[in-house]
Amino acid sequence: MKNFALIGAAGYIAPRHMKAIKETGNNLVAALDKNDSVGVIDSHFPNADFFVEYERFDRHIDLLKRKGTHIDYVSIASPNYLHDSHIRFALRHGAHAICEKPLVLNPHNIDALKVVQDETGRQVYNILQLRLHPSIIELKERVAAEVEKNPNKVFDVDLTYLTSRGHWYFTSWKGDDDKSGGIATNIGVHFYDMLGWIFGDIRKNESHLKQADVNAGYLEFEHARVRWFLSVNYEYIPEEVKSSGQRTYRSITVDDQEIEFSGGFTDLHTLSYQHILSGGGFGLEEARKSIEIVSDIRNRDVQLNKTNAHPFIKKVSG
Repeated sequence: MKNFALIGAAGYIAPRHMKAIKETGNNLVAALDKNDSVGVIDSHFPNADFFVEYERFDRHIDLLKRKGTHIDYVSIASPNYLHDSHIRFALRHGAHAICEKPLVLNPHNIDALKVVQDETGRQVYNILQLRLHPSIIELKERVAAEVEKNPNKVFDVDLTYLTSRGHWYFTSWKGDDDKSGGIATNIGVHFYDMLGWIFGDIRKNESHLKQADVNAGYLEFEHARVRWFLSVNYEYIPEEVKSSGQRTYRSITVDDQEIEFSGGFTDLHTLSYQHILSGGGFGLEEARKSIEIVSDIRNRDVQLNKTNAHPFIKKVSG
């Protein structure tokens, strides 16, 4: 049984980390969040110590270590801009870090973390759960088989992800680009990771649309041309999806063939933990490509290229 600490216990994704820690037969020793709406802990680890102040949490972890209770892993589900600091906290306390996506906001942060990782001998793992989704694994295998037959094969891909959010989203840290990295980073980074994992190195990156609630653009990988559209605005969801009462729409088409991956998400954190604890896991270098992509999107000027534009852009521009 491994001992875990959790930073960001009141967030949306935190219960999946608690569930994963429990389902892999391990123990949550302590948790931290500045917000105290964390009653969900009782469903998993009612004996875990909880702190709302980073300084007291830091002291507690240090005291536990001195009394012989070592923290093996620190799970990080805090706001995006704090990931770098919290990963460093884990490593310096002699623990491995398991961090939500995006791992960090900028590629140079990966380089700096690698130095600390090497100094401490502890590892940084990123939750890249789409790499463990059965439909995505099947797609990767199919693409690899076709590329083996035709090394010059380039697929046409459309990525559409609409996940409705209310007004609270823009009041929270997620609506602050300096803290979240913006829409493309906050809700898109795991898709860019998946695309790079399947289709190879990035060749071209175009930003076609950047608004607070929607981003769109075009990516060219070694083996794919990708038109993408991401939004948290309910208005852009197709009418047939709205009529069914759903507020989320995911679609990936490869050469006009829909990839079904709408289900199977709830258990992917547990699979990610099993993967890490069994000697696998996705580290700093695995995360690099997607962080480079979102950093480039964030810093790139908007220039609409109608030839490569995602069809949903018409919903925004009218």
